[in-house]
Amino acid sequence: MAGTLRLRIGTRGSPLALWQAREVQARLIAAHGLSADAVEIVVIKTSGDMIQDRALAQAGGKGLFTKEIDVALLDGSVDLAVHSAKDMPTAFPDGISIVGYLPREDVRDAVIGGTAPTLEALRPGAVVGSASLRRQALIRRMRPDVKTELLRGNVETRLRRIAEGDFDATLLALAGLKRLGLADRATSILDLDAFPPAVGQGAVAVTARSGDATTLDAIAAICDRDAGVALAAERAFLTVLDGSCRTPIAGHAVVEGNAVRFRGLILRVDGTEAYEASRSGSAADAARLGEDAGRDVLARAPADILAH
Repeated sequence: MAGTLRLRIGTRGSPLALWQAREVQARLIAAHGLSADAVEIVVIKTSGDMIQDRALAQAGGKGLFTKEIDVALLDGSVDLAVHSAKDMPTAFPDGISIVGYLPREDVRDAVIGGTAPTLEALRPGAVVGSASLRRQALIRRMRPDVKTELLRGNVETRLRRIAEGDFDATLLALAGLKRLGLADRATSILDLDAFPPAVGQGAVAVTARSGDATTLDAIAAICDRDAGVALAAERAFLTVLDGSCRTPIAGHAVVEGNAVRFRGLILRVDGTEAYEASRSGSAADAARLGEDAGRDVLARAPADILAH
């Protein structure tokens, strides 16, 4: 395989997206003994990158970060694609599937405080910038006396807006900060019990054409089993809830050997109500555990929570 294998990786062009693509590139080269030029990175501009003036829910949801890359996969312009797992929609076009995940990073959220280091220390009426409904709802649950306003853009843009004083604080995935060498910009780290992560947070997903056996075999060599088990539970939960960018949803699975523990949560946008479910069992049953937790939450939560 090493002598003839050539692969093209589709990715968004942000610094974090490029880090992820280069990590996949390096792992493929190392796993298969390839030359440096055998795995090419192809930058593709997505609708999600171009729309910055409104929340994703108003613009079309998570698929905005994958649509153009999916087209490139289907027309053969690229052989595989790399995404932040938390940006992935629950359904893909026919012929494309998630092949696997790299080893997962820290799943927690980090506070980047401009006027205070923690959410607890923010003054009443402080403004926290975020584009995530989950983060906004959890902030409102923890601190109903602070305001949340839309803040979109890549990691560097959001850090700059805090440094310039446009917001009192923002939240970012600690995984992204670590991968970009910016973990020292975090002023505090949020506890998982109080602030559960987005489904897929900290995981890098690889997609490919379902029937492309050569590419699928190549990718299989770099995929992480535990991340795959955790994401099976988390994405099953999200799928049952028809999770989009319109509902605050959190989900986190922990894999320990052949066992998996999952906790899922949905919230009202204003943070005043939350419904959660936990499941544990065999790693082989990860998807079923996530689905069961999702159905449990659906049975107890008012329908209008999912109607936003």
